[in-house]
Amino acid sequence: MTGASSGIGRALCEALAPQGPRLVLAARDQARLEAVAGTCRSRGAQTLVETTDVTKPEECARLVARTISHFGGLDVLVNNAGAGMIAPFEEVTDLSIFEQLMRVNYLSCVYLTHHALAHLKKSGGQIVVVASLAGLTGVPTRTGYAASKHALFGFYDSLRIELSGTGVAVTMLAPDFVASEIHERAAGADGRPLGKSPMQETRIMTAERCAALMVPAMEKRRRLLVMSLRGRVGRFVRLVAPGLIDGVARRAVARGR
Repeated sequence: MTGASSGIGRALCEALAPQGPRLVLAARDQARLEAVAGTCRSRGAQTLVETTDVTKPEECARLVARTISHFGGLDVLVNNAGAGMIAPFEEVTDLSIFEQLMRVNYLSCVYLTHHALAHLKKSGGQIVVVASLAGLTGVPTRTGYAASKHALFGFYDSLRIELSGTGVAVTMLAPDFVASEIHERAAGADGRPLGKSPMQETRIMTAERCAALMVPAMEKRRRLLVMSLRGRVGRFVRLVAPGLIDGVARRAVARGR
């Protein structure tokens, strides 16, 4: 599980722990990872903590190798690490934001999947991708973020076809806005973290609720879970009235929920 130290990653680890899984927790913050691991162990999981920068291919390779060495196999790869941006494109002054978002949100998943795939084929395992509703539609002020999440859908929808008959499932999870640190850590127009969330955090889905919805979708090896009513309805309305969905997106961002 990448991005396991906070937000959706932490909540998902803690939600899975009562099933007694073998969890590998990966992120950059060692202290936070150890805290999550302690909670998971108290709930019945076995854990391995691996401090990892998923933007570096060699660290992704090491993470997979350590997993195989420690637990002897790999059943589920959960790609959850993510970073955000919140800024109108015309106000952006630091274009490196776009490259960094692609590295964290998209390329890290490519790296990990590349190194994990042979092991997942052996186990008939599963690739779980925490994408976003922003990967299925445009979201104003999130141009770089939405682009990176769209890339995930393009990559994994293609890979799913390649993996037909191998026993490896690909499950895409598409949350709507979720209360987590990703908003306050999101890059602003100058590339620096905002430091304060512009969202109405108490009015959007909690990370714990998000995780509770994800677990059964993972268990059923679902192809796709869109995690809000407006997201599910919007996918179909967009085919016939795309301008209407553009308006919904604008209002959602303006209201912060």
